[in-house]
Amino acid sequence: MIVLVCTLVILAATAAVWNGSFLLENAAGRLATHYHLPAVVQGSIIMAVGSSFPELSSTVIATLVHGKFELGVAVIVGSAVFNILVIPGVSGLAGKGLKTDREMVYKEALFYMISVAVLMLSFALALIYHPVEGSQWEGRVTRTIALLPVGFYGLYIFLQHQDTVEYRIEQRRNGLHAQKIKGGPGRQWLRLLLGLAFIGIGVEGLVRSVIILGDVLQTPHFFWGLSVIAAATSLPDAFVSIQAARRGDGIVSMANVLGSNTFDLLIAIPIGVLIAGTCIIDFSVAAPAMGLLAVATIALFIMLRTQLRLTRFECILLLVLYAGFIAWMGVDAFFYA
Repeated sequence: MIVLVCTLVILAATAAVWNGSFLLENAAGRLATHYHLPAVVQGSIIMAVGSSFPELSSTVIATLVHGKFELGVAVIVGSAVFNILVIPGVSGLAGKGLKTDREMVYKEALFYMISVAVLMLSFALALIYHPVEGSQWEGRVTRTIALLPVGFYGLYIFLQHQDTVEYRIEQRRNGLHAQKIKGGPGRQWLRLLLGLAFIGIGVEGLVRSVIILGDVLQTPHFFWGLSVIAAATSLPDAFVSIQAARRGDGIVSMANVLGSNTFDLLIAIPIGVLIAGTCIIDFSVAAPAMGLLAVATIALFIMLRTQLRLTRFECILLLVLYAGFIAWMGVDAFFYA
């Protein structure tokens, strides 16, 4: 009975996250148009941060409300794997292939790969310099360590800002100016705040439900974060990328995926530490998941670099890899917990 109730709550919470994200992304897109931002910045910053707010909320709520930082990390890593494997795969199938360009591959994709390494380094530093007494693989992530990925994201923002400045100069030369939006920016900011409220309520329902499920089924909360919450909070990213792919805009589709993952790894995880002060990370659990994320990232990078597009076969292969990831984590959770 408890499992059924939790399942219903998860479905209702997912619906709340979906509707809140729709409001958030719609308002963010119109504001990006109003402020005249280039397409790559709209995808990698505005839309990516907007669609990543569910993951950010999950980290904050799991850490502050429930005292489970690892659950927040699980959501971020699981969402990143979902974004890297499922969203490009489904988007490519929906758009009959996903085209990109060299800037996307060598700038966004490479920067994201470095982001994975930076977060892994942060966890390693926590284990080396702040080990938990009596534990071999647990370390404390302090605010100082959390500032490392945050600072790296600052570099990412700087690079995007430079692109925006150059883009606006080029647009002015062509006689193009910022566009006004119906109702003014104030109305869109209000819609954005309403979307944030829906997402916060939905994420709390998701986190609380999977904690109960983990306790009832005697399985690690980490697994439920990697699978259920990660997939639920990644739906907004999937919606944005699939719609862009159907329009034939593979650049915006991939920019949203890579920008969202970059934000999740460098901001969404550290923000929980910065708020709480210090959090414990189990390196023996986080390292394998981060390792698989790195492998998935490299696989996507190789596929994007060949002919600068994802073929139908490559899209199916990405989906098969995700199925293997969930199966592996499920076996580990149910049989070796």
